[in-house]
Amino acid sequence: MKTYEVIWEIFNQCANNQMRDVFFDEIETDNPEEYVKNKFKDKVLKYDMIDQGNGNIVFDIVTSGIKQRMTFTEC
Repeated sequence: MKTYEVIWEIFNQCANNQMRDVFFDEIETDNPEEYVKNKFKDKVLKYDMIDQGNGNIVFDIVTSGIKQRMTFTEC
């Protein structure tokens, strides 16, 4: 399994408030896409996956009307 540092950002929906919640974690997985699907398994999930080719994979996520981003950086 590969080890990733994950940065999970939850964007604020309030107008004129650019603050966001940011969480950091270190995980082991062979499939970041499956990790994202399992994290939101009880929600209607839409996402775009961008493999930046440098060990980083970014998921732009919308679930329950909330925009989120998860960035996986291979350790």
